[in-house]
Amino acid sequence: MVKDLLCAALTTICEIMLPLLVREITGRISNDPLSLTVGFVLTVGAAYLAMRLIDGLAYYYMANVGHVMGTKIETDMRKALFSHLQKLHMGYYDNAKVGTLMSRITGDLFDVTEFAHHCPEEFFIAGIKIIAAFVILCTFNVPLTLLVFLVIPPMIIALTLFNRKIKEGFRKQRVEIGELNSKVEDSLLGIRVVKSFANEAVEQEKFDEGNKRFFQIKAKNYKYMGLYQATTRFFEGFMYIIVVVAGTFFMMKGHINPADFVAYLLFVSTLLTSVRRIVEFAEQFQRGMTGIERFYEILDTVPEITDCENATELGEVKGEIEFKNVTFRYSQENEDVLLNMSFKIKSGEKVALVGPSGGGKTTICSLIPRFYEVDEGEITIDKKSIREVTVKSLRDKIGIVQQDVYLFSGSVKSNIAYGKTDATDDEIIAAAKLSGAHDFIMSLPQGYDTYVGERGVKLSGGQKQRISIARVFLKNPPVLLLDEATSALDNESELIVQRSLEKLSKGRTTVTVAHRLTTIKNADRIFVITQNGIAEEGTHAQLLKKGGIYKELYSAYTSSEEKES
Repeated sequence: MVKDLLCAALTTICEIMLPLLVREITGRISNDPLSLTVGFVLTVGAAYLAMRLIDGLAYYYMANVGHVMGTKIETDMRKALFSHLQKLHMGYYDNAKVGTLMSRITGDLFDVTEFAHHCPEEFFIAGIKIIAAFVILCTFNVPLTLLVFLVIPPMIIALTLFNRKIKEGFRKQRVEIGELNSKVEDSLLGIRVVKSFANEAVEQEKFDEGNKRFFQIKAKNYKYMGLYQATTRFFEGFMYIIVVVAGTFFMMKGHINPADFVAYLLFVSTLLTSVRRIVEFAEQFQRGMTGIERFYEILDTVPEITDCENATELGEVKGEIEFKNVTFRYSQENEDVLLNMSFKIKSGEKVALVGPSGGGKTTICSLIPRFYEVDEGEITIDKKSIREVTVKSLRDKIGIVQQDVYLFSGSVKSNIAYGKTDATDDEIIAAAKLSGAHDFIMSLPQGYDTYVGERGVKLSGGQKQRISIARVFLKNPPVLLLDEATSALDNESELIVQRSLEKLSKGRTTVTVAHRLTTIKNADRIFVITQNGIAEEGTHAQLLKKGGIYKELYSAYTSSEEKES
């Protein structure tokens, strides 16, 4: 940064020297024409050429190294932002829009880079020129200089008022472009649903509405920018009029000579150029400041799920899980999802959670790996509170298979290896065989190197689920959470995946959330979860014999299955 500003100072000095050289030549012509020799003119020309060479080298450094410096700042800021986003809790993402976050990571940080590189040097150059011009012009004629510089304060006041409007406009633009990005992302990711309902016109209407709002905000901002530019040009013209009119009167009375008057006009031109540059970079300054504010909005968001001061590694896990009077709500505005819930799952036990929607089954599975923090009570694994162990060591011991499988853009192999990033090819293949995925993978065009497409779009639901199970086989965790892992599959795929899950759950503590009740008949225990907590508990046979809620759910499910078949 210091070298960049030093080069900026060199370019400024070179530019200031031109009016002084012109003044010297004009003065000799007026006062002593004979002193204006060929040698003197060539010397002045050579000196100015040397200065322009220095100016060119300095400007090259500013344009090259300065931009690289700005890019480094952008890179570091993007790294810090992405790193912080990785630390934020699930509750943050429940309310955040991915399109808005993408806008902040890309567009906002680019504006910050341009601001960080250009604005300091441009304002530094302008400051030097204005101060130097004031000092030099005072040596020519103090009253005329004061008249010219008296125009600057009202000019700054007027431009500051417009600046505030422009800054607010840029903030609204950033918010709206984030919303627009979210709409585009939402529509494109759900393009199959859009086309299946022939709702392209609906999506176009939603996009047009957001696009129109963005246009209106931007158009209003450009109005203020136009007023900003027009005000600047008015004051520029006013300065020239003062110099021409007042300068002519001073020259008529002998208070300023022709050489100084010519140099004065050139210096005022330099002064106005500096003001124009400030105006030009005012927009960039406002964009950069808006980007910085939005950058720190994310960085200032405190992660709710963090390691406590004396957190220890979880170490070897047997898999005993206990909820002790756990109360949880997703936000202060919402009602309790779980209220004083207590239960214990033995090591290696297979427990199923069933019941009507809204009872908290998925919430229980989200609390065990500490995706959310409980409001009251405690959750323990092997009698250790999950708050007293590191988050990473806790989640390393837990495998999760969900209904909504997410595959990353890449190959089949890279997606399976996500369960163990340093896995060998043999380990990946072994995990795929255990999950029942190997045969269909080998039938793909490039086998394990086949590209799965965005979110695994090139694979069926059953295939994606088996790949997700292979990930967990590769991870080999002692605790397994199955959150409706087969509910979105057809009967044939469900049968294959269910066999894979049975293999996977052997020897592990397993918690299964299931709507298809036939899939959990072999569970060691079944918890019937309602909004009032655990309403019933027992094996499949015990609960059917009891004739309570579970029997009603099971009878309703098997009846609907028979109708469908």
